[in-house]
Amino acid sequence: MDLIPRFLRVPASSFFLFGPRGTGKSLWVRTAFPDAVRIDLLDPAEFQVFQSRPEHLLERVRGLRDAPVVIIDEVQKVPELLSAVHLLIEENPSRRFVLTGSSARKLRRAGVDLLAGRAAMRSMHPFMAAELGPLFDLSVALETGLVPLVRAASDPREALAAYVGLYLREEVQAEGLVRQLRSFGRFLEAVSFSHGSVLNVTNVARECEVERTTVEGYLAVLEDLLLSFRVPVFTKRARRQTITHPKFFLFDAGLFRVLRPAGPLDQPEAIAGAALEGLVAQHLRAFVSLRADSEGLYFWRTTGGVEVDFVIYGPEGFWAIEVKNTARVRPQDLRGLRAFREDYPEATPILLHRGPHPLEIDGIRCLPVDAFLRGLVPERGPGEA
Repeated sequence: MDLIPRFLRVPASSFFLFGPRGTGKSLWVRTAFPDAVRIDLLDPAEFQVFQSRPEHLLERVRGLRDAPVVIIDEVQKVPELLSAVHLLIEENPSRRFVLTGSSARKLRRAGVDLLAGRAAMRSMHPFMAAELGPLFDLSVALETGLVPLVRAASDPREALAAYVGLYLREEVQAEGLVRQLRSFGRFLEAVSFSHGSVLNVTNVARECEVERTTVEGYLAVLEDLLLSFRVPVFTKRARRQTITHPKFFLFDAGLFRVLRPAGPLDQPEAIAGAALEGLVAQHLRAFVSLRADSEGLYFWRTTGGVEVDFVIYGPEGFWAIEVKNTARVRPQDLRGLRAFREDYPEATPILLHRGPHPLEIDGIRCLPVDAFLRGLVPERGPGEA
């Protein structure tokens, strides 16, 4: 696959770059810093050296007289290196460190301070439709997702199955993050039913036949490995009583598809609807991240059941976005957006649908989801393409 430029911009200072495995962190940093010195902690020899003697980083870097950038891949594997990085930045502020990682769990567990604000935080997400341009295919994205590692495979479905195995074997099992790998596998299947929904931990625990506290621990592992995220409820200036629990999403539509079992009793449209909402969610999450978190991503649901799938709110704008897996927009599809507009007339309401044409109904823009995703770029607001 040819190199596909990403929207992520190079920070002016040292920075962390976190993202799940396979999202292209290493390729991006090698492209952005072709002359940098690179230390890859996935290399067993490098890992062994720095695990046994983290202070060796001081010797290695001090010996580099003409290397302005040092890349450390998968830094979470040896959290103790951050103390040496901190000291080296203090010694020479002009030298930049690029620290990639696919898990923040070990860093937090080690009690490190993430360089006390001396390094920026950036995230690498799956591809966005606008990054792929003409290579983006909505139906393919809904089936196999947008993780670069999977897209580059000759058999994306097989690569997805292997991707799950990679995490179970190399992250969850090797790091000893869970005691019972079989129970964690059942949890992954059970929690896939919560994708795009308000998470009921008790129900998931009942389905897995484990304690609620065990499921809470499993959820923490998923989030620490950056494989899932939660979208909080929008409550600013609330005029109606809203629910309090966040929505749960797996980080990529392909991961949802490979984890979510489908059988004769499952409704294909329900699975397709959850996949579509998740695909929009991962795009909006990346969009917010790329805009330096000037906005936040939320959803809105009243205790009476009126809902808007996504709300983006911040100093640069205010949007309410509803996603419908239908080619024909019906009046009832606009119910949530109308209610939200009554409470928040400042917001721009947008409904996304599977039809071919943009519409305007009752002052609400109704856009084809394919065109919306293709036009979603950090430089402008959602739906402004």
